[in-house]
Amino acid sequence: MMIWTREPDLALANDLQRNTLCEHLGIRITHIGDDSLTGTMPVDPRTHQPMGILHGGASVVLAESLGSLAANMCAAPGHYCVGLDINANHLRSVRSGEVTGVARPLHLGRSTQVWEIHIHNEAGKPVCIARLTMSVLAGDRSSGF
Repeated sequence: MMIWTREPDLALANDLQRNTLCEHLGIRITHIGDDSLTGTMPVDPRTHQPMGILHGGASVVLAESLGSLAANMCAAPGHYCVGLDINANHLRSVRSGEVTGVARPLHLGRSTQVWEIHIHNEAGKPVCIARLTMSVLAGDRSSGF
């Protein structure tokens, strides 16, 4: 069953990344499923920490970006979502290539949403698991979703 309150638009989802931290880090939205949103991020000098591995903060940026976009795609008309809390467990280091994150809802309520984001490396091994809580607010949203 599709969870989105508006028609998913992959091109629009990527257009919303322009002139943001997501664009700077190379985050791309790659798939919108019936109940999930998927995106990728390169592991390169933009996302490395000084030891030459993926910075945990970059993983959190990917997780929050995917969950936030997905939450806003689920918000009722006349509502938008903003982040309340995020936590992340870093499971494995990555030196190069690309990581992929998949956001899925755990709770889609009237005043809050909770999303779980699984990030894995190119071999499909888990790199990070994050949980994002979003506040659902009434009002105009500035984005296209």
